[in-house]
Amino acid sequence: AWEPVTPRGAAAFAHARLGRLLLVLLIVALLVGGVVAWLLRGGFFPTVTTAIEQLPAEGAVRQATLDWRGTSPQLLADGRFLSLAVDLGHSGEVRSLAHFQFEFGRTNVLVHSLLGYASGNYPAGWVIAFNRTELLPRWGAWRPVWLALSVAGVVAYLFASWLVLATLYCGPVWLLAFFANRALTLPASWKLAGAALMPGALAMLVAILFYGLGMLDLVHLGFALAVHVLLGWVYLGVSTFFVPRIGEGMANPFGPGQK
Repeated sequence: AWEPVTPRGAAAFAHARLGRLLLVLLIVALLVGGVVAWLLRGGFFPTVTTAIEQLPAEGAVRQATLDWRGTSPQLLADGRFLSLAVDLGHSGEVRSLAHFQFEFGRTNVLVHSLLGYASGNYPAGWVIAFNRTELLPRWGAWRPVWLALSVAGVVAYLFASWLVLATLYCGPVWLLAFFANRALTLPASWKLAGAALMPGALAMLVAILFYGLGMLDLVHLGFALAVHVLLGWVYLGVSTFFVPRIGEGMANPFGPGQK
């Protein structure tokens, strides 16, 4: 057991050591986390840097209100993935073709995307810098940290979701193996379920990579998200039939050398 790309390879993890499965899961999670960090570094972070450079020298959020010293509405930075603007009254005059647009108003932030928009108020009792004098050096210092945290967050999320899903799926897998006369115990079914989830994660990795390269748009990325879930279900069912049948490969107790 070393590759989960094929149904036969995923099925091999059923009778492999748990450590082998966890190692391969970690490798896949790190690969996905690395691609997410690459997307943030090349697609989102440059827009944030440009926006901070366009901020005035003074300004902050105080008492849940934005103290803005520049003109409004104003487009701070606009990229293919992300757009940042200030529109104190949310007049609707600033629009972008970016996949996500953050619009900072006087008392709240609007986030526009393909699914519509969401609004969030500034936190009361906080003082948040909103000027290039303070934010630019902070952003430069924390940018590598945010990339590292994004990788760690993706790895933690994937491991948590795989743990939950493998636990939910191992029962149906064991039941399918029982009726298919396959040699699967419940722990082995759990390991097979965990391995069967990796092809979907790898497919999502490729989709994120293509999205970052501009070969997929946000609609296609959402479609890939749904497909990667279905792919896990397909591997769960198909891989079960690559597990040896009960008694298959066992030594003949009446054969030569047997006592």
